[in-house]
Amino acid sequence: MFQRIVVAIDGSAHSHRALEYARSLAECMGASLWLVHAFPSTSDLLGMEEHARLVARRMGAGQAILDEARAKLGETDLEVHEELLEGPAAEAILRVAKVRNADLIVMGTRGLGALGGLLLGSVSNKVIQKSPCPVMLVRADGETGAPQS
Repeated sequence: MFQRIVVAIDGSAHSHRALEYARSLAECMGASLWLVHAFPSTSDLLGMEEHARLVARRMGAGQAILDEARAKLGETDLEVHEELLEGPAAEAILRVAKVRNADLIVMGTRGLGALGGLLLGSVSNKVIQKSPCPVMLVRADGETGAPQS
């Protein structure tokens, strides 16, 4: 059923729980995982002396988050890929899902509900609204939301 699963990783307990859930699902289905992390855009700093150093720092921090996610996966026979992108998280997740022809996006959520998501403009809400495939939200306490399409 699911062959390519995109997992949004931001280093939080919510994303770690989503990673655990995605791993279990991928192992059951023989799917590959695409770990996605987006770091904040630096385009507004182009031309400044510090730009290159800031990009390098943000990329390094993002790679550390992906490395931690890989470590949490431990020993696995799963095919695991990483995508480290610059820009807004929702757009990065959606772009990877589209380009990689994902069957499912798994991401963590704080479980703020519809009103909280609306007020905060949550990443999960944006992904659900524009996703090319079903989206599964995993709360840090282990509850999951039904896949959305």
